[in-house]
Amino acid sequence: MEASLAGDLFTGAPILLEDNPAADFSDTPWWLSMVKAHMVFVYLLVQVLIVIWFERRVIGRMQQRPGPNRFGPLGLLQTLADGLKLMMKEDVTPRDADRVMYVIAPFLVGALAFVSFAIIPIGGEVEMFGHTTPLQLTDTPVATLLVLAVAGVGAYGFVLAGWSSGSTYPLLGGLRSTAQVISYEIAMGLALVAVFLYAGSMSTSQIVAAQSSLWYVVPLFFSFVVYIITMVGETNRLPFDLAEGEGELGGGFHTEYSSMKFAMFFLGEYINMFTVAGLATTLFLGGWQAPPGIAAINDGMLNQGWWGVLWFTAKMWMFIFVYVWLRGSLPRVRYDQFMKFGWKVMIPASLVWVVAIALIRSAQVGYFGEGRWALPITLVLVGGSIVGGLLLLDKKLADAKEAKLAARRTPTEVDPFAQGHPVPPLPGQTLVERPRAIGEEPVTVTTTARPAGEPTAENDPDTPEDTRG
Repeated sequence: MEASLAGDLFTGAPILLEDNPAADFSDTPWWLSMVKAHMVFVYLLVQVLIVIWFERRVIGRMQQRPGPNRFGPLGLLQTLADGLKLMMKEDVTPRDADRVMYVIAPFLVGALAFVSFAIIPIGGEVEMFGHTTPLQLTDTPVATLLVLAVAGVGAYGFVLAGWSSGSTYPLLGGLRSTAQVISYEIAMGLALVAVFLYAGSMSTSQIVAAQSSLWYVVPLFFSFVVYIITMVGETNRLPFDLAEGEGELGGGFHTEYSSMKFAMFFLGEYINMFTVAGLATTLFLGGWQAPPGIAAINDGMLNQGWWGVLWFTAKMWMFIFVYVWLRGSLPRVRYDQFMKFGWKVMIPASLVWVVAIALIRSAQVGYFGEGRWALPITLVLVGGSIVGGLLLLDKKLADAKEAKLAARRTPTEVDPFAQGHPVPPLPGQTLVERPRAIGEEPVTVTTTARPAGEPTAENDPDTPEDTRG
């Protein structure tokens, strides 16, 4: 890997990355990898137990009610009680269900939720049982793409759950969820492309290392905003939980599920929340590295070893709070509006942004001239992109406004038989003369608008009540 591929935003000052395109696991035996896998599993399960209680308490406060406060101190054991209740509930399988797929679907969703977290670095290198190993289960040169691949396969769990239930509403919910995940996965991938162009790597450990001097949330703020929107859509959370719309789908794809199969879907949902939040932390907020001010304390001692787990968890919970805040604040959007926003706004805007970032990186590494020209070329490219985008947006808004006004204008001439049956004219309209039979005289009927304030049959006090309307 060339060092110049990762550098400062404007000057292009290189940040030296390791020659290895992924994290170093040379001193990590297989049994230590198993230990770390169990640690990740326990770490996520504990996070899920806490976040369910946290979400219910925070939304309760936002809605001026206490939330869970009976089982355990401050209701901390309420999640455990709910889990025990689900385990003891009757497991019912619908008569018309495809039993094999009906059982596989929830476990597919729950299992794949843990897989994506394997490539996210929770901390730096630490000493464990006499070995030096990264606090990361695995890493590859294309590790970030694994998250997108697992998200795509996870969509099968939703559509299989809806189809195998043998019911109409779960099937519609599964199809909705599949279309939603696929649509917003495209915009999410485009948001990640900007990070790849800037870091010069798809390895999560190398992306974290490239942010040692500047977190990518600053130069790639637009990609950060796009990713935040898409990660809410990917995880089926409010205001984008359209696969579970109670008003039209019942419970969505899991309507026919009960007991622990029902719980597996929600376990997968909450694990996916932490996965996309952890990926956002890794790609945009410096990963496990301490904030700049704290990182300089005591010669960087607070930015090494196990301290990374603390900073990573704190950053990840910032995104979890956004999830909870959105659920307690925003109503569910309409499905067609949500899909239109993804295909007509998010994806085109992300494509333009990726092109702009590619030009900026080309300017910084010297393809457009010497290094001293990187700053002005970058400013011109960014400014031109912003101006062009604003002009295009203004034209689109003007066209939409004109189309809306044209739709509201009342036509002056109408054909009463255009729809196959006679339609009376509105005030101010003229009926179009139509061809008549031989010997039949053409008739033109013109109606005029009623003067303002003139009583009608509906509001005239002299009109008998039984003839109004």
